Amino acid sequence: MSLNPSCRYAIHCAICLITLSALCQAEQAKTPRPEPVKPIANFTDVAEKAGLTMLDIFGGIETKKYIIETTGTGVAIFDYDNDGWPDIFLVNGTRLEGLPSGAAPSNHLYRNNHDGTFTDVTVETGLTATGWGQGVCVGDYDNDGWEDLYVTYYGKNRLYHNQGGVFTEVAEKAGVAGSGKAWGSGCAFVDYDRDGKLDLIVTNYVDFDLSTAPAPGQRATCLWKGVPVMCGPRGLPGAKNILYHNKGDGTFEDVTTKAHIDRTDGHYSLSVSTLDFDEDGWPDIYVACDSTASILYRNNHDGTFTDVAVTAGAAYNEDGREQAGMGTTVADFNGDGHLDIFKTNFSDDTSTLYRNNGDGTFTDATSSAGLGLYTQYLGWGTMFFDFDNDGWPDLILANGHVYPEVDSQHLGSSFKEPRILYHNNGDGTFSDISASAGSGITTPASSRGMAVGDLWNDGRMSAVVSNMNAPASLLVNQVRTPNHWIAIHPVGTKSNRDGIGARVTVKAGSRLLVDEVRSGSSYISNSDMRVHFGLGTVGKVDWIEIRWPSGLSERFTDLGVDAIHTVKEGSGKAVEVDAKKR
Repeated sequence: MSLNPSCRYAIHCAICLITLSALCQAEQAKTPRPEPVKPIANFTDVAEKAGLTMLDIFGGIETKKYIIETTGTGVAIFDYDNDGWPDIFLVNGTRLEGLPSGAAPSNHLYRNNHDGTFTDVTVETGLTATGWGQGVCVGDYDNDGWEDLYVTYYGKNRLYHNQGGVFTEVAEKAGVAGSGKAWGSGCAFVDYDRDGKLDLIVTNYVDFDLSTAPAPGQRATCLWKGVPVMCGPRGLPGAKNILYHNKGDGTFEDVTTKAHIDRTDGHYSLSVSTLDFDEDGWPDIYVACDSTASILYRNNHDGTFTDVAVTAGAAYNEDGREQAGMGTTVADFNGDGHLDIFKTNFSDDTSTLYRNNGDGTFTDATSSAGLGLYTQYLGWGTMFFDFDNDGWPDLILANGHVYPEVDSQHLGSSFKEPRILYHNNGDGTFSDISASAGSGITTPASSRGMAVGDLWNDGRMSAVVSNMNAPASLLVNQVRTPNHWIAIHPVGTKSNRDGIGARVTVKAGSRLLVDEVRSGSSYISNSDMRVHFGLGTVGKVDWIEIRWPSGLSERFTDLGVDAIHTVKEGSGKAVEVDAKKR
């Protein structure tokens, strides 16, 4: 039987298609498929497994009648027993109605067991105080080689003197307890006059009296989007910040007025970060303020400070608008050798990234850096940290709203909110990788304080986060990076023993990496003060230069990577520096 031409054409085409398909499949089989992109972050919360069981008690759960119930508590990562492994201190609060006798919550100290777990050593170390705890900072104020703790409160603050791993509360004796009427929030130890002794800056939030505090909805400032909520801080009297000068005999002198710390329009102060923003060798102080301009105290080298936040471009956002600042962190995010500032803010606003221009001024680089994505979240604790050790500091943010009413009234936010993780792209921009960064990032919580550190001494940076009326979170990245790293633990001799204020520069390949040793930062918290640098694929460090608070600059060589190095002042090779920075 013969086929007509059209049929023969159809059969021919079908044969061709089958042959072509077979050839394509054979070719694809020869070509290796690209490997799937491996995730760089998978943060999981291992707090319960690690033994961090403290319940953070802070005000009401379903409602918040007064602002004192909303601010939450801080975290400190520090080595209290000098065994070389960072331990964890968690500040605790209380409730308006109080708690039964013997059931009042206390702060907690957890000792690092070197195996991924921690043991609660609160009682034996003498840290069982209770009250409206707020922030915490770390510093060896008497240069005896043991890290001391300062804890702020609504009420009198506490200074814990570390005496060989056991703490004695000495705030009244040392002159840093305060009047008891202030509301202490953030704090940082800083040697502002470079005399080798750590001084103390304490930020205060509002002058608050429960007996006269307005009720939700009572005033115009007690409404949010038309809904009655707890009042403040607007409408409440602001409180001045306090600077204490270390006298070297175990006591401090209040030099607030003498140092011009009270000469600023910014108030409602929360977190505090120290940095030498103008690179003159003297530590300056940046303060995030709620609902007012931020404060940038420039060190005048004569025991006084001037608030230059407005003229330096670090008081407002790029629209010239004041924001409700909460947490702050400092790093050289773009690798230009100048320290930049990042600040978290209230909801219906973005966080703010201030890029240091190297001439004593800052530029709001939030949008250009890709950090203006979120407005529904209310940010608190935040830290720059290089979680993948690629040599570029990344950003982590802890969030949580202050008004429980946002859930029931559908006000565009949630009371519990996820964290945010931004990966630094190394080109002045960040990418939001939160959705794929693990349950420790995506799980909502009402978070406040945060501290980061190398808890395992293996180069992996982890984060500890305090959560309102819940246990803390311990966020550990389960992705092991092949990148190299180095950490520096400066020990001062002429400078303060902690080396707080020391500027550390690492020369690795074509890069210069810069950071400083600092107390405080984040939201009323204190991170591991060992200065950590990711190195990427660079397997050798050319040198490390430290500019000490004393004015000495020296270089250290032959320091291996993937290790923590203790570096003592005066043991390296001296380097000449600009005379004006001495």
